[in-house]
Amino acid sequence: MLEEIIKERKKKIEKMRKAGIDPYPAEVKRSQTIGEVLDNFSKLERIKKKVSFSGRIRGIRNQGKIIFSDIEDDSGRIQLVIKKENLKDFDFLVDVLDAGDFVEVEGYLFITKRGERSLEVKKVRILTKSLRTLPSDYYGIGDSETRLRKRYLDLILNKETKDLFLKKAKFWQSFRNYLLKEKFLEVETPILETMPGGADAEPFKTRYNALGEDFYLRISLEIALKKLLVGGFERIFEIGRIFRNEGIDAEHLQDYTQLEFYYAFADYNDLMKMVEKMYKFVIKETFGKMVFEQEGKKADFSKKWEVIDYYDIFKKRSGIDLKTCTKKDLIKKVKELKLKEVKGLGEGRLIDLIFKKTARPTIIGPAFLVNPPVSIEPLAKRHRKEEKRVERFQVMAFGTELGKGFSEANDPVDQRERFEEQMRLREGGDKEAQRLDEEFLEALEYGMPPAAGFGVSERLFSVLSGKPIRECVFFPAMRKNKD
Repeated sequence: MLEEIIKERKKKIEKMRKAGIDPYPAEVKRSQTIGEVLDNFSKLERIKKKVSFSGRIRGIRNQGKIIFSDIEDDSGRIQLVIKKENLKDFDFLVDVLDAGDFVEVEGYLFITKRGERSLEVKKVRILTKSLRTLPSDYYGIGDSETRLRKRYLDLILNKETKDLFLKKAKFWQSFRNYLLKEKFLEVETPILETMPGGADAEPFKTRYNALGEDFYLRISLEIALKKLLVGGFERIFEIGRIFRNEGIDAEHLQDYTQLEFYYAFADYNDLMKMVEKMYKFVIKETFGKMVFEQEGKKADFSKKWEVIDYYDIFKKRSGIDLKTCTKKDLIKKVKELKLKEVKGLGEGRLIDLIFKKTARPTIIGPAFLVNPPVSIEPLAKRHRKEEKRVERFQVMAFGTELGKGFSEANDPVDQRERFEEQMRLREGGDKEAQRLDEEFLEALEYGMPPAAGFGVSERLFSVLSGKPIRECVFFPAMRKNKD
């Protein structure tokens, strides 16, 4: 069936070319968008002004000597009324025009007897001849995998999908506007790194042929931005792609967008105040509301956010006191909970596994989860009163992390010791443990000012939209289609 459609449309293309008509012209005479025409419809109709615009034909209803059609562009949709009496090449147009084609039209606006705003067409020119027929608006695309593989069809057919991505653009722009207003400088740092760092994650590896070296796709923005703090920039941020070679689920992708910003001469207390204000601004700007509901549970982001102590909620939900427990206690709990293989994992990873299973799902939030053990955050500054804990917070809501920040570790000796511990964990089998980064340590040895840093990914947008994260990216990575 599809082969026959393509074959017939290729014949139409050949017919156009034989008639001296280019089915794919470069020049377009577009005086206004459909949205602009609709916004000024009454005036343009009243003064009988000829208008012209371009768009995609979405449907054709041939009634002999008259064709009714819908045309749309990025800004809107309007009906076309094409009469044989108005076009010398009407019969030729009937033979070659299909739904899916892009056209340029010219004519006069009027309202039909049924009250529909329309254009009485005086001129039609095909701009792009389509070879495949579009799925109907009524039936759409039922299969979710097809929607993700052929996102362009999803965007054509589903206004909800298009609106989601317009909202997502506003989401990131709101973060940018807020930080620029706070006098932060937007920067760009390399995606390819000789040493992946800044997060507990397995990287993607690639070959840099011009240098004859292996490089990694960055797993975080953190290390390069901290080097800029050393270099004298005091307020910086970056919105960029990061890549983590880990599993897929409703909250995780392998490549995604993250915002990180770093704020010299501030600590995590300053940061929490700023982050709460920033989130409230971004959420209101993006979604136009502050209360969200999922599975019968509500989170009100407009209220004062709760502060939850990591040790307190861990003990309450798991029964383990992190101040007195041993690694054996943690291993026993992991096995009791039937979690992943524990061989080679350090205390930090074990604690994190237990926390995610027992405590995290209970935090509906919004809340700040503060002061976890030093073993789970190698790059955060030790707590000023309890050296076995770090000055870190996570933004929590609906049982998941929606951002993370901390007072930055800037003692090069302490940082080296913690990297060395991470390397021992790697050698023991923990592939996600961080690497010892000599270049970063050297930068710290020149002196990095006291600073706070924060990161948030597009998971925040996904969770507040109530959709799996791969539904919120244009073209998520997927297995090869065997068909």
